[in-house]
Amino acid sequence: MSDMITADLVDLDLAAETKEAAARSLAERMVTLGRVTDLDGFLADVAAREAQMPTGLDGGIGIPHCRSAHVAEPTLAFGRSARGIDFGAPDGPADLIFLIAAPAGADDAHLTILSALARRLMNEEFTTALRSATDATATAALIRGEEPTPAEAEAAAAPATPEPAKAPETASEKAPEEAPGAQAQAAAPAAPQVFRIVAVTSCPTGIAHTYMAAEALEQAGQQAGVELVVEPQGSSGFNRLDPAVIAAADGVIFAHDVPVREKERFAGKPTVDVGVKAGINRPAELIAEVRGKAERGEISDAAGAHSSPVDDAGEPGEGYGTKLRKWLMSGVSYMVPFVAAGGLLIALGFAIGGYTVNKAPSVAEHFVWTESMSWAALLFQIGGLAFGFLVPVLAGYIAYGMADRPGLVPGFVGGSIALTINAGFLGGLAAGLIAGGVVMAIQRVKVPAPLRGIMPVVVIPLISSAVVGFLMFLVVGKPIASLQEALSSWLSGLSGANAIILGVILGLMMCFDLGGPLNKVAYAFAVGGLANPNEGSLKVMAAVMAAGMVPPLAMALATTVRGKLFTRTERENGKAAWVLGASFITEGAIPFAAADPLRVIPSAMAGGAVTGALSMLFECTLRAPHGGVFVVPLIGNPFLYLIAIAAGTAVTAGLVILLKGARKTGRPDQAAGAGADGASGAGAEAKVPVGV
Repeated sequence: MSDMITADLVDLDLAAETKEAAARSLAERMVTLGRVTDLDGFLADVAAREAQMPTGLDGGIGIPHCRSAHVAEPTLAFGRSARGIDFGAPDGPADLIFLIAAPAGADDAHLTILSALARRLMNEEFTTALRSATDATATAALIRGEEPTPAEAEAAAAPATPEPAKAPETASEKAPEEAPGAQAQAAAPAAPQVFRIVAVTSCPTGIAHTYMAAEALEQAGQQAGVELVVEPQGSSGFNRLDPAVIAAADGVIFAHDVPVREKERFAGKPTVDVGVKAGINRPAELIAEVRGKAERGEISDAAGAHSSPVDDAGEPGEGYGTKLRKWLMSGVSYMVPFVAAGGLLIALGFAIGGYTVNKAPSVAEHFVWTESMSWAALLFQIGGLAFGFLVPVLAGYIAYGMADRPGLVPGFVGGSIALTINAGFLGGLAAGLIAGGVVMAIQRVKVPAPLRGIMPVVVIPLISSAVVGFLMFLVVGKPIASLQEALSSWLSGLSGANAIILGVILGLMMCFDLGGPLNKVAYAFAVGGLANPNEGSLKVMAAVMAAGMVPPLAMALATTVRGKLFTRTERENGKAAWVLGASFITEGAIPFAAADPLRVIPSAMAGGAVTGALSMLFECTLRAPHGGVFVVPLIGNPFLYLIAIAAGTAVTAGLVILLKGARKTGRPDQAAGAGADGASGAGAEAKVPVGV
């Protein structure tokens, strides 16, 4: 680590008050030494990593870190704050801040060194020495491991205590058990059986949290008197635990924020599945929890089948609303490919064959190779079949998000029933939640060991499907079908001021978090209307897609018109944003929002609201759920539709240019920090990530 941190990368009097300012202050030291090539680009990557999960840890530690293409070589900077800086740790502000910068292609050796530092941070003597350090050079040496901590130095300086000389033992002085034949006379008592645990830790970057959780679990295991072996799944790969070690384990702990690789290796054991920060903050509780599960005989049939596969590795205190959003997003994410494929095929069928193509006979019975109508009917009927999976897939994968694979069967059954009773999209949502809840309830029932093997294959699908079918057919199905019919009627009659207001609301939602939860809610609402299409639902789909195209197109336009207001990296991102925006990929604006959310996000929302309102006013319609400008021929009133998009793009771009220009005018001190490319060097400005 000798070249990773030097005295120039140590600030023992860090004056920053926010985590963004702290990251900038330490990153500027890296830039000065040529370790980071683009300050703003690197900070945007740090902010994006911070948006995934706060990097504050208990004990007053903050470890902002990322892998970035703007890092020339692996670098570590350290800052110590007297007042403390909030990095999102449960116990309060951090006074020890480590900024870890790893190149996008960092080699294994460098990452191994950084992981070793992460483990040392769990050592209280190490952090105490950092808090009492007075010299930057000595501090850098301490972090590199070249300077011992005071406790280590004291232990090394203490004289070794010689063992007292032992007089030779006589035969009469020997212990009775050492006498010949004593082992045959009395057998030694058996040693108590040690409880064995295997654990896996992982985090999005695989640099810091992964190894800190591993260290915390190992220390807690030693204190608890258990045999605990950890498999850290870091960014440089991982060394698989010996299958014999896994087979001998009595329990499993998963502390992860990304999917556990080769998870099936740990099947059939009591399992605790949590986020990586839980492994750092409360390892002793996790050990006690897995021991409790082992005592009760709670064995996972698929190494964590009782937990959601959709980022369920959250903290135990996670609210029900957050869990519900994750479950719904699970269904929506799996549904979208069916919607896109089916909707585009249907739209192409209408485009080629006209609006009478839905009355064409089955192509299995009548197909003429030389007739365009036959080809249109083929596309339409394939799309219709694909689109028919929309509600069952939505319900099935909501249940999957709640209960994993056992939830699929009752979820699909409930979704199919929703179609049968005309409960539509709303019925699919309800069926998925009911199916997942029923399966989770069944999984909590303790069953004899001989029956556990047939539970996921026979018992759970049988009972859950029967219960879900009963509830959907006889209890909740009809009220939901009536509600779906009322919603369809309202959309069908949507016009005038009501339509414009709805367009404004949908536009604001699409542009608030640029692909986040609110964006997905608006998109799911529009796609749900396509399950029972009418004039109103087609208008909603058109408004949603138009508004979603605005943010990336506007940022592309702004970087083209006033490039001096943006960094070199942002101008490069602006070139890609033209294509992303035209393709209806709203996330193309995220790099800009992450770097400057207070100016970009309100501007994007304003433009999205204008586009949504104009699309509704112009009565534009859309049968395809995706495609951007590439499906313009399938849009009703296409010319006015493009005008609506252009208007919103111009509004957003104009506001961004105005706000960024006002910042430069109001803060002339930043002009001196401008780079050679003319970008403003917003040295003191705190940049926070967008909430996506």
